[in-house]
Amino acid sequence: MSTDPVLASPPADCCLDCFPHEGTPKGTWENIAGVQTYVSVPPGGTSTKVIMYFPDVWGIDIFVNGQLLVDYFAQKGFTVLALDYFRGDSVQRHRKDRHDRTTNPNFDYDAWKKKHMAFADEHVPKWIGEVVKRYGDAKYAAVGYCFGAPYVMNALEKGSIFCAGAFAHPAFLSESHFFKCAKPLLLSCAETDHTFPAASRHRAEEILQEVKATYQVQLFSRVEHGFALRGDMSNPYQRWVKEESADAIIRWFNFYMSS
Repeated sequence: MSTDPVLASPPADCCLDCFPHEGTPKGTWENIAGVQTYVSVPPGGTSTKVIMYFPDVWGIDIFVNGQLLVDYFAQKGFTVLALDYFRGDSVQRHRKDRHDRTTNPNFDYDAWKKKHMAFADEHVPKWIGEVVKRYGDAKYAAVGYCFGAPYVMNALEKGSIFCAGAFAHPAFLSESHFFKCAKPLLLSCAETDHTFPAASRHRAEEILQEVKATYQVQLFSRVEHGFALRGDMSNPYQRWVKEESADAIIRWFNFYMSS
């Protein structure tokens, strides 16, 4: 029996559905610590407020939705870096949605997750170290979606250089992630989320209260896992939810990076 109960389960079939967003990405690609990284800076040039972005299973390599979100954060005054820990092997290269069995008929989703999590677990700390070497005395925040959530939580442990963190519709989280949370955390959540259901969300809140963490829970009705990154932008409510999630994260980071 596990001594560290799971609160957010691994990415599931719900993570394979996506509405493509329209726009032209403005960022550039750089190699940081051996990992291709999408970098976007504010209109006025590099900022001393740096966000490290940890992608969901759709990655960042060819995922316009993710690139546009990174660019949006940059437009609001942050230097933003998103690493491609899937190394050009994001899930959309194998599945276009949960019903797709033609793009890659032999795709083993569980093996794919295991392979890329092993790489990310090893390389994310090295990548963070290189980013900090590059930007020095800047202030740092971490944001993650689904697959990226545990790297945000690791970044919020006691003694880290991060000022604050945020995640939306998380995966791969256990109770220990919340017990170790020592920096301000924003949780952007869906009312319906099979990966992070209500009971898990409530337990996370209990733990954060117990350890006297600084946190905010943002909860949206009528949306599901993926709302902050993969929703239908032709639906006015889904568009508002996606934008409100992003704007809340921006406000959260601005507050804690200015102190």
